[in-house]
Amino acid sequence: MSFSGSNNRERGTDTTFSTRHTPPPLPPDAPAAGLPNSPRWQSPFRPTDRPIIVLYIFTRLGIWITAYSAGWLFVGDGTAHAPPSFMARWQQWDWSYFLAIARDGYFPAGHARDNREAFFPGFPFALRMVHTVLPSWIAAGLLISFAAGLVAVLALARIAQQYSTEDGVGNRAVLFFLLSPCAIFLAVGYSEALFLAFALPCWLAAKKGNWPLASGLACLATAVRINGLFLAAALLVLFLTSGKPRRYRNLLWLGLPVLPVAMYCWFLHSRTGDWMAWRHAEERGWYRQFHSPMQAWAHTWDNAFHHLQTTPYAWEFQLELAAAVVGIALFGLLLIRRDWPQATYIGLSLLALGTSYWYMSLPRSSLLWWPLWIVLATSSSRRPQIVTSYVCVAGPLLTILTIAFTSGRWAG
Repeated sequence: MSFSGSNNRERGTDTTFSTRHTPPPLPPDAPAAGLPNSPRWQSPFRPTDRPIIVLYIFTRLGIWITAYSAGWLFVGDGTAHAPPSFMARWQQWDWSYFLAIARDGYFPAGHARDNREAFFPGFPFALRMVHTVLPSWIAAGLLISFAAGLVAVLALARIAQQYSTEDGVGNRAVLFFLLSPCAIFLAVGYSEALFLAFALPCWLAAKKGNWPLASGLACLATAVRINGLFLAAALLVLFLTSGKPRRYRNLLWLGLPVLPVAMYCWFLHSRTGDWMAWRHAEERGWYRQFHSPMQAWAHTWDNAFHHLQTTPYAWEFQLELAAAVVGIALFGLLLIRRDWPQATYIGLSLLALGTSYWYMSLPRSSLLWWPLWIVLATSSSRRPQIVTSYVCVAGPLLTILTIAFTSGRWAG
């Protein structure tokens, strides 16, 4: 009994002490006790990402449905009673090179040279890594592009939002991008989606002044495609023209994207004795010998309209010309706006593809021109009819090129 009373008195004393001296409760977002600076995990997604993810998934679904339908409607001479397998429809054109490199390497014993050196090792390396978990090569390629494409569209929306204070400009940039006539190449086992998954976050990091991260991502982008060097040049121009306080030691980081190209050239030289083996493979396989821009335009025009090619190839050369016009117009607009970094990237991209014997893969390369989607998105803020016009024109072209690709025809 006396023990209980003593305990009550102690509790009374404790109550008095706590009333006078206990600090107020911490707010919900305060750091944990004993860890004053402990970081909290934050999701990489934002509430505004949800409509972008939904749009991405449904545009993929549209492409898959089109590919499925094409397999039934465009088979041989029209007498087949069964379509090819769904997965077989994605094994077209450049996929065979990526698969051969991932499976057998660049110089397999007993195989004739097939110009596979023209393809940088980034995508084949990723393909081989995913294949260790996913037995199907084609499924592994599709998965890489699907995941990389999602990263790319989220980064594109964030970049676009930096160029406009209006809500929704990022969503519109993604809409223009995903309905691009050549958006089929974001859904297949090709390198465009993986390149953009590095290049767009790289540009976002550079705009925020995080040069080590931007340079590291540009290095990965260069391992996937030579366009990473154009991105590195644009980063340098952005660094020099940003108007923000600069630490010039960050210039050392900007040399990092050259490393994958140097290592790849060294590897090819060790096997072939040719420091420019990748370039010479491009020349042998795709007629990328140097010609003046006027010669390249003339050769493409002749093959588009002078009945030198069969009709499917002639139509594709017409598409090449249209893409060149769009690219030149975009480059001129960026110069007028004095957007020197993005103009550098677009200009070098056009120069690389516009000085071959003829234009080849310009429409597909337009996927990598992220300034185009930002220009369209910001312009549509003042002119909403741009969205309607673009959807009405680009949507049917995307359908046509999806059918062309999945049925084995050249699609850019």
